Amino acid sequence: MMTEIALQSKSGKKSYLQVLLLSMGHFFNDFYCNFLPILLPILIPKLGLSLTLSGVLVMVMSFTANVLQPVFGYMMDKYNFNKLMPFLIPFGAVFICMTSWVNEFWLLAVLIALSGLAVSTFHPMGAGLISKVAPEGKLSSSISIFVAGGSLGFAFSPILLVYFMEAFDLKYLPVLILPAFVLGFFMYSSGLSRRRFVNEQVAKNMHFSFSRLFKHKPLMLLNISMGIRAWVFTALVTFLPLWAMQQGYDSTSGGWILTVYLCGSVIGGLAGGALNDKIGYKKVILWALILAIFPTMYFLLISQTGFLIYIALFLSGALSMAANPGAIVWGQNFLPDNPGMASGMMLGLSFGLGGVGTMLTSSVAEWIGLSVALGLTTALLVVSIVLVYITPVKLSLKYQNL
Repeated sequence: MMTEIALQSKSGKKSYLQVLLLSMGHFFNDFYCNFLPILLPILIPKLGLSLTLSGVLVMVMSFTANVLQPVFGYMMDKYNFNKLMPFLIPFGAVFICMTSWVNEFWLLAVLIALSGLAVSTFHPMGAGLISKVAPEGKLSSSISIFVAGGSLGFAFSPILLVYFMEAFDLKYLPVLILPAFVLGFFMYSSGLSRRRFVNEQVAKNMHFSFSRLFKHKPLMLLNISMGIRAWVFTALVTFLPLWAMQQGYDSTSGGWILTVYLCGSVIGGLAGGALNDKIGYKKVILWALILAIFPTMYFLLISQTGFLIYIALFLSGALSMAANPGAIVWGQNFLPDNPGMASGMMLGLSFGLGGVGTMLTSSVAEWIGLSVALGLTTALLVVSIVLVYITPVKLSLKYQNL
């Protein structure tokens, strides 16, 4: 009974319970999503994989977990798939944890792909539900809490998994499935799966063409600019441990360097969401991107040691992720009848583009060195800033009718 009352509440503290539950879902969704980088060094010798095949596995996860998000977002907008919500996290957890038991490359790829599908489905569904359960006037801050949940899960997944692997054998990895089932139970009990964000009348008449997206200039500008931002973020997350080792840090210190950067991204996401409600998301995104250049360049090209590097890492992560909540709200405003697709583009497609860009960064690094390559990648934020600046906050009638 209390659950139903909470669901009927449109504002107030009871709505925040739904926001927090979805944020916990985002935590575990991204927690399991980030298992692969830690598992690969173990699976490569176990299965005799080459670096090329291990790269294929990363691409499989990137495609199913990121690139497909707008497609699933469109499906969420047209059909009510919210009944799947309690099962998504357990679904993804089962398949990624079962990778510890396989001995064939093709089966490993299938399990990773299936786990990625759960990630692609959860993001637009969760972001769409946030817009319905957020307290009145607190959409940006609610989205920032949702984003922070995923960032925390992503940040602490490597450390927690490393400690687990040190304490237990690889074959016990499926034990980590249990938290996913507990969360699934609470999601089912909360009634979230009965919450609808599909506009029935709009969905009935929806005949969406993906070619329409390419005609939507403001949306394309926003997505490209966020794709460049995701390129910088993904490149740093991917290569910071290796960069740290090249600067003389040991592997443990390299892990903590990445953790400091990702913890900064959590705080930045929360701060960005709060500021969006006060000064507007375009200003937040612009200033976050402008300021992010300086601490990033500092630790990459000026000083690679000392206490200040950790402050610079934290600020770099915080400013980079501060742009994320506003981008989601902005995208949803551009596609008000397709909030799931808009969220999928900002949370998924942009990071898919970032993954492609990271491959380019790695190629350049072989020629000019990792620090300089990451510095050049960071300089691309100037392009992102220009694109954000020329992107309108409000759509003209031309784009409203697309």
